Amino acid sequence: NRKGMGFGGGQRYLNGSLFTNDTLFSLFGASLDMSQVGPSVYLNGTLISGGGSGASTGVIDAPLDALKRQAYDAGTFLFWDTISSTPNVNPASEACLVFINAMASESHDRKNLTDPYSYHLIASVASKCNNTMVVVHAAGIRLVDAWIEHPNITAVIMAHLPGQESGRALVEILYGKQSPPGRLPYTIAKQESDYGSVLDPDFPSDETPYFPQSNFTEGVFIDYKHFERYGIKPRYEFGFGLTYTTFEYSNLMVDIDESAGLLPPNPELVLQGGISSLWDEIGSVTCTIENTGNATSAEVAQLYMHLPGNEPSKVLRGFEKKTLTPGASANFTFQLQRRHLSSWDTTRQQWVLDRGSYDVMVGKSVLDIQLHGSFTLN
Repeated sequence: NRKGMGFGGGQRYLNGSLFTNDTLFSLFGASLDMSQVGPSVYLNGTLISGGGSGASTGVIDAPLDALKRQAYDAGTFLFWDTISSTPNVNPASEACLVFINAMASESHDRKNLTDPYSYHLIASVASKCNNTMVVVHAAGIRLVDAWIEHPNITAVIMAHLPGQESGRALVEILYGKQSPPGRLPYTIAKQESDYGSVLDPDFPSDETPYFPQSNFTEGVFIDYKHFERYGIKPRYEFGFGLTYTTFEYSNLMVDIDESAGLLPPNPELVLQGGISSLWDEIGSVTCTIENTGNATSAEVAQLYMHLPGNEPSKVLRGFEKKTLTPGASANFTFQLQRRHLSSWDTTRQQWVLDRGSYDVMVGKSVLDIQLHGSFTLN
């Protein structure tokens, strides 16, 4: 069950309204209103950026403000409750929006990826409204398995920290004026333990009472590489995201320079920025993508590769985003640099290109590969 999960941004399209003018909305929860502060609202109101070096803006368009304007313009009814943990739901409401959030900043890390209070709020609304949509404003990952399977939860918008235009952006997506083409920059697991030791803190010991030491035994196998290595099925994989249209992939072409395997020796003096030859372009991958649906939207094509040797089964090596109107198609191109194909040889103490077969995969996410190819370096 892959319930709709959209992410911010997009382009306008005509005749894409999701709701008619006689719709009634009910709104509940956190991140909603700058003027209300209660048990379900973060003390700083609408979350628009992270803490620490996050920006302070002169104007913030909160979701409730934008939804009020939309309701006025469309002649719809809007009900809201930003205080109650078990709010009443107007029985005439055709859709209910529940806002939850999770703040983090320097010196204020989150203790976990779950939030029982938010889950209680979502369950309370969903039990009374058969078209409940959840909007998540969060700094990083929020687990959703405690409520995602509820039959009355129809969609999730991972709005993250959307900036000062938070409200306007949300209304554009909810009403179909824009299609959400964002993609997950991390994996959403089914439970915290699925992430492995990466979430386990290192505490002071007798040997290091003041400065805890961390041994990164996981190596490069973090996030989607960890999930693939151990065969763990996520709730939503790295790169996942839905739009209001569909896309078809075709015509994969891989072009590699035959002399790519001749790696220049390491220079005696490595300048700031690293070894320049690692940025040499030695090939390209291209494909064609067509918008086969009825809405204008951007597609984010993702290039993954598998290198020879004891390497992760997939590593992201590029992505390209283009906006396509219905029926239109475009070529997507990924330039391959030497660094994209290289691995570190601990014996020779330099980057090398290993002999063998290199797998090429282009898809919509790390688990939704549409095209496969390969090439060999001798």
